[in-house]
Parts: sequence; C-alpha cells; structure tokens
Amino acid sequence: MPEPVPARGTLARLIDVQPGEGLALAWSWAYIFSILAAYYVLRPIRDQMGVAGGIENLPWLFTATLIGMLALNLPFAYLVKRMPRARFVPITYRFFAANILAFALTLYLAPAEWGVWIGRVFFVWLSIFNLFVVSIFWATIVDVFSNAQGKRLFGFIAAGATLGAIAGSATTAILAKNVPTWGLMLCAVVLLEVAVFCMRGLAALSAQLHEVPGRDGGVQDGQDRTIGGSVLAGVTRTLASPYLLNISLFLLLFSVTSTFLYFEQAGIAKRSFPDRGAQTAFFASVDLAVNVLTLGIQLFLTGRIVNRIGVALTLAILPAFSILGFAALAIWPTIGVIVAFQVLRRAGNFAIARPVREVLFTVVPREDRYKAKSFIDTVVYRLGDQVGAWSFTGIQGMGLGSASVAGAAIPLSMAWLVNSVWLGRAQDRRRVEQVNDAAGGAERAAPVGPAAASPGG
Repeated sequence: MPEPVPARGTLARLIDVQPGEGLALAWSWAYIFSILAAYYVLRPIRDQMGVAGGIENLPWLFTATLIGMLALNLPFAYLVKRMPRARFVPITYRFFAANILAFALTLYLAPAEWGVWIGRVFFVWLSIFNLFVVSIFWATIVDVFSNAQGKRLFGFIAAGATLGAIAGSATTAILAKNVPTWGLMLCAVVLLEVAVFCMRGLAALSAQLHEVPGRDGGVQDGQDRTIGGSVLAGVTRTLASPYLLNISLFLLLFSVTSTFLYFEQAGIAKRSFPDRGAQTAFFASVDLAVNVLTLGIQLFLTGRIVNRIGVALTLAILPAFSILGFAALAIWPTIGVIVAFQVLRRAGNFAIARPVREVLFTVVPREDRYKAKSFIDTVVYRLGDQVGAWSFTGIQGMGLGSASVAGAAIPLSMAWLVNSVWLGRAQDRRRVEQVNDAAGGAERAAPVGPAAASPGG
C-alpha cells in the first residue's frame, strides 16, 4: 500500500516550500491579505471622490500627495531609528487606523456641501496610506526572509495580497450602493488591527528563517535590535548608491506611465457613469478583474518564471509589455484598448514585477531595507505620479489626445526596459559577493591547529 502524501505536498506543487517555512507563509499571507483588503475597501471610494472633485484637479491632488509623503517620511524614519521593528510597525499601522476613524466620523457628521473637500483630502491621504502600509509589509518580509527564499516565495506571498484585494474590492462593489461610505471605512480599521496581529506572529518566527549573527557569536533575531542611523539616511543613502538610484528609476518610470493610464481611466468613468455609486462600482469591478488575473499568475507562474529566466529578464517583462501596450494605444486609442491594457499591465505588476522588485532589497544593508526602501516606495513613487500627472495635463493642454500620450510613453518604457536588465544583473552580482563574503568569513572563523583536525587525523 502506498504511503500517504505528506501534508505539504499540495503546497509544494505550487512553490518550493522548505521545512519550517509553512507557518511563516501562513502569517505572511494573513498579514498582506488584511492590508490589501483594507486598502481595496477604500480604493474605489478614493477613485470616486477623485472624479467627483474634478479630473482637472487631480494633478494638484498628486502634488499634495507628494508633499504629504515627504512630511511623513521623517517621523517614520525617526521611529525606525529609535525603536525595534516589533514597535514601530504597529505604531504606524494604528496611526493610519486612527486617521480612518477620523474620516468616518467626519463623513457621518459633516454637512453634504463639505463632501468635495473631504473627498480631496481623503484622496491624498489614501494615496499616502497605500504606499506606506504596503512598503512596510515588504520591508518586514525582506527583513525576515533571505534572498534565496525571496526568489522562491515572494510571488506566492504576493498571492495573499491579491486575495485580500479581491475580497476588499468585491466587498465594496457589492455594498457600495447600499452601505454608507463611513461604514465601509470601519471595516478597514478592523482589518488593519488584524494586520498588526499577523505581523507579530510572523516576526516571532524570523529567527528560524533568516538568522542574524550576534556580536557575541550567537544568534540574534533582527527584530530585537533597533536599526539606528540617521533620520535622513533614506535620502542620503539612496542618492549615494547607484544600485538604489536605479531602483528609484525603475519605480519612477513605472509610476509615470501608470499615471497616464490612470487619468485615461478616470476620464472614461466620468463620461460613462454619471452616478457616483455606479462610478464606485465600476472602479471596484476593474480592480476585481485585475486581481483575479493576478492571482492565477502568482499561484502558478511567478515562481517558475523567476527560477527559469532569472531576475533580470523577469523584471524586463513589464516594460516590454508596456512598449507593446502603448504602441497599441497610440494606434487604437479606444476605451476597450485602454481598459484591457490597464487590467493586463496592473496584473503584470502585482503578479510579477512587484514581488521580483522586492528581491532587489534582499541584498542591501538592513538600514536600507526600511529607510531607503520607504523613501523610494513612497516619495520617489509619488514623484513619478507628479511627472506623469503634469505631463498628461501639458499634453492635453496642447490639444493632443490619447494617441500622443501613448506615443510619449513608448520611449519611457524603452528606457525602463534597459534599467530593468541592469538592475537584475546588479542584484545577481551583489548576491554572489555576499555569498563569497559569508564563505570567507566562515573560513576565517574556523579553528586552526589540532582542534581543527578531523577525527581520523
């Protein structure tokens, strides 16, 4: 009689899970599920409020978002400097949860004529919230898992984000027409508290996954040590490192081209759906389509693609697809092409580009994983929004349409493709150097003389 299949067999068919990693994966899934569910409950509300406030005002809202990112990075860097991970992550999440409660209360009590301005403030706030909470999640994941584990597992972990996004967008799509906005916001608060609980569960396992040598020669879990350094290290270390600068360029080019598509989608929604509830449901439905497609890729393809073609070529997939997509949009600037391109591109980012981009941070010092990464993921990303938003406005101001916007995005996508290949190769060189350094350190630490002899010597 054949032996029973081990319990990890089903999971191992999807990804290469090693012994001791299953529980950490479960905590990671629950952690990112909660964060993305909270965000996607709120995202359609933000998109509808942005449209209600006037598409012509979106560039100014993106400007305010960039200013907010700059303002929030300094206190966050201070927390990273002074506190261990187990303290500054929960404080940050609960700060945002308190903000959501304030918005819900304001919407419940405020007169209707305040709605447009509340919407504009909420649009800016959620644009900040999204990047911060997700960046902190990935910084924690990069800090807990090693480079080799990241290549195997990050795509699968990102599937937890997709499930959360599907749950959040589906919830809003179903309830938006019957549940008040402030009621949906309360759901997001509960989900953020769940994320804090899951983060602590994951952090408790970090010593088993990615041990950090302590100064006393033993093993010291990284979560028990404050990172220290300068409050401005996120900026200074990014500007001083060609590697981090190129990660910044990768994100900048992605953000600029994404903003072009976002503005086109916002215009379509306003022209096609005059009712606010219908607009919110439309945005939620697009999100749902993106996330269903993303989930299939993450579960069955992402890990296999990275292992088969490597980091460099995997990073190059999204810019290469963007070249083709913008070319199609320049030739056929129709609603169908824009929506199809948006769905496929966002799915490619969430399923492939995002988890592989996080692997890039596994070969940088720990201080860079939180400070430089936070600066890049928030300020640099929103700087790309600025460039994209005002460029879009300028192109429209010259009387040009979607075809011209798409034509301008093609050379940007070509530069992005070259940058992606360079980054992948640089990451591989750094990984090899770290392996060699670790091997050299172990060799230098080995005992010499009779104590080092084999039993048969």
